[in-house]
Amino acid sequence: MPLEFMFLGAVAFFAGMVDAVVGGGGLIQIPVLLSHYPQVAIPTLFGTNKLSSIAGTSAALWRYARAVSIPWAVVVPAALAALAGAWLGAAVVAWLPREAMRPLVLVMMLAVAIYTFQRKDFGHAETRELTPADRWRVMAFGAVIGFYDGFFGPGTGSFLIFGFVRLFGMDFLRASASAKLINVATNVSAIGFFASHGPLLWTLGLVMAVCNLAGAHVGTWLALRRGTAFVRQAFLVVVSVLIAKLAWDMVKGG
Repeated sequence: MPLEFMFLGAVAFFAGMVDAVVGGGGLIQIPVLLSHYPQVAIPTLFGTNKLSSIAGTSAALWRYARAVSIPWAVVVPAALAALAGAWLGAAVVAWLPREAMRPLVLVMMLAVAIYTFQRKDFGHAETRELTPADRWRVMAFGAVIGFYDGFFGPGTGSFLIFGFVRLFGMDFLRASASAKLINVATNVSAIGFFASHGPLLWTLGLVMAVCNLAGAHVGTWLALRRGTAFVRQAFLVVVSVLIAKLAWDMVKGG
C-alpha cells in the first residue's frame, strides 16, 4: 500500500504540474487509476480523480491570481454557469451514449491544433478589452464547457484556454489563469455528483491531492516564469497528445 500510494502520488504530482500550465491532468491520472483499480466502479475512480485535481487547480488559481490580472467580473459568472452545466452533463450520461462524442471531439481538437499552429501570434498578447456584454457570452461559454466536462471531459482545459483566447481576446497566460476558476467549479460539481452516486477512495484521493497541489505550485511557477510563449507551446503539446489518445481509443474500440 505505501509503495502504491508513492507511485500514485508521483503521478498526481506530474498531473498537477501539467494541469497548472494548460490543463490535461486527467489524461495522466485517469488511465493510471483505471489500470490500478480495474474492479472499482468508474464513478468512484472519476470522483477520486476530481478530488485530487481540485487541490492542484485551486492552488494554481491562487498563485495565478496573485500574479495575473484575472477578469473576475466575467469569469465568476462563467464559473457558476459551468458548475450548473457540469452537474447537468454528469446527469445526462445515464441517458446518452458518451462514446458518440469521441469523433466530434477529435475533429474539434484537430481544428484547435491547426488554427493555433497556423496563427503564430495567436495568444501572444491580448487583442481587446472585455466589455459588460461579454459577461453573458462568457456565461454561455462556461455553461457549455461545464456541460461537456460533466458529460465527457477530455480536453476541457484546452477548450477553455482556446475559447478565452479566441473569443475573448486574452493571451495564453491570462486564459490559463482564468480557466482555473472554471475548472474549480466543474470539479466541485463533479465531486458532488460522483460522491452522491457511490463512495470515493478518500484516503487515496487526499494523498494524491497533496501531491497534485505540490505539482501545481511547480507548474504555475514555470508558467509565470516562462510566460505566454511557454504556455502556448505546452498547450500545443497537450492538444497533440489528446488528439493521439482520442484517435487510438477510436481505433482500439473498432
